[in-house]
Amino acid sequence: MARNVAAEYGQGGLEDFFRLKVRDLTGAWEQERPDVDRAALVSALRAYHSDLGTLNSDVEAALERLAHPRSRVVVTGQQAGLLTGPAYSVHKGADAALLARALDREDAPVVAVYWVASQDHDAAEVASTTLLDLGERLHRLTLDVPQGVPVGRVPWRAEWTGQVRALLETFEAPPEHRAAVLSRVERAAAAGGSYADVFARLIHGLLSPAGLVVLDPLHPALARLMAPTLARELDAPLASSERIEAAAERLTAAGFTPQLRRPAGATNLFLEEVGGQRRLLRFDGARFSTDSGKYTKEDLLTLLDSDPSRLTPAAGLRPVVQDALLPTLAFVVGPGEIAYGAQLREVYPLHGLAQPLLWPRLSVTWLEPNVARLLARLNATAGQVQADPEGVLGRALAHERGAAQLTAERLDALQEELDALTREIGALDPTLVGAATRTRTRTLSRVAHLQRLAVNALARAENDRTGQLTRLKTHLLPNGTPQEREMNFLTFLLKHGDTPLRLLLAQEPGWRGEIEIP
Repeated sequence: MARNVAAEYGQGGLEDFFRLKVRDLTGAWEQERPDVDRAALVSALRAYHSDLGTLNSDVEAALERLAHPRSRVVVTGQQAGLLTGPAYSVHKGADAALLARALDREDAPVVAVYWVASQDHDAAEVASTTLLDLGERLHRLTLDVPQGVPVGRVPWRAEWTGQVRALLETFEAPPEHRAAVLSRVERAAAAGGSYADVFARLIHGLLSPAGLVVLDPLHPALARLMAPTLARELDAPLASSERIEAAAERLTAAGFTPQLRRPAGATNLFLEEVGGQRRLLRFDGARFSTDSGKYTKEDLLTLLDSDPSRLTPAAGLRPVVQDALLPTLAFVVGPGEIAYGAQLREVYPLHGLAQPLLWPRLSVTWLEPNVARLLARLNATAGQVQADPEGVLGRALAHERGAAQLTAERLDALQEELDALTREIGALDPTLVGAATRTRTRTLSRVAHLQRLAVNALARAENDRTGQLTRLKTHLLPNGTPQEREMNFLTFLLKHGDTPLRLLLAQEPGWRGEIEIP
């Protein structure tokens, strides 16, 4: 089994692959980096928020602090998922706000920024979302977002607002909470713009009061500030790919599976061509090409000058472009981004930068009252249920019936008997010890397997009677996926008002665990 990059980094390992150790905030503050033009950055963000319709007092206050000559940024980001996407999209933004608040200094203000991945063109990852109502019905909404086009170029359609409204009309929840969420969505959609704009307005509405500022890299004013980094990449278009591949080889040799691979000739740049399709740029040593066209460096520089938003970074370059634009102190990331980060340490110096601190994001599993009560009765955690739902319920039921201890005692007794038998056989004929040991191991494994089957059967029988297993899975493993990665955060606002948001913003930065909703 391959080693897990995120897990080992989170435990303080992989120093050869990251510039700073996990949670090394002192090192993050001390790390030197080229300064950025804060006045230009603030001006571009003000223009973006003005166009987005979100330039309120919260944003103005954050921009004033960002304009300070020693300001720093805690940045996070995510794809522009439907209705904010899976819950962790909101959790990441909240964690950035919490970390910025914790690190803020009078002489060096720290501002939280949410990078909306509007350049992403994988519609399948952003066009659907899942919500769960009070009747424990899972609602799955999917919009017909065009594939291959950056979501920041896809106009939001009035019919999509209608589909959301139709879903919420059948969603079992307190009318006042349902009306509040629908109002959020309708305000975000009514202002017009792109699919990414609606996402940005929803994130802004939830987290701007906590100090978070959203940022869309496709906005012309912001894209213009990123153009020098992209032009620099064109000077040596395969250098970053070669360093990513070198890191991939080192990770493979250490027993990891690299997250990024860069085949020969692949750059870390995408070009948005005529028709809106976003395609990877390749370089053969003389000319650039996509699947549908060929370009000189001069062609691309001319395009970068006329419309810099059409040349965009791939995953192997996006963090570098982000950190060239922003005075980044820390980058709040999920497990996949940590895996990317293990391959990017040596890409940063190509642009005169050092990799910032990667901060593993806050992680929450929400426990609604009925689920919290059931977990307490089972003496189990949400994580245990997500790992083995049948086993958790079955073992609890076996314990209630007194069968768990009896079965364990019999397995212990069987192990003692087999151990004694193995020793006796070895005393009679030492050449049979290996065969006896293998027989003992297989027997114990088979009996343990039969125990698990019996426990799971007990859980299924109980579920047929009471539905407890179905309830646990619906809340904690919706559609077979851990809650945080599948369930939309608005689910909890629809049923419980703003209480979950207040609870979320009351946590410590990087907190991980379960939160009961009263």
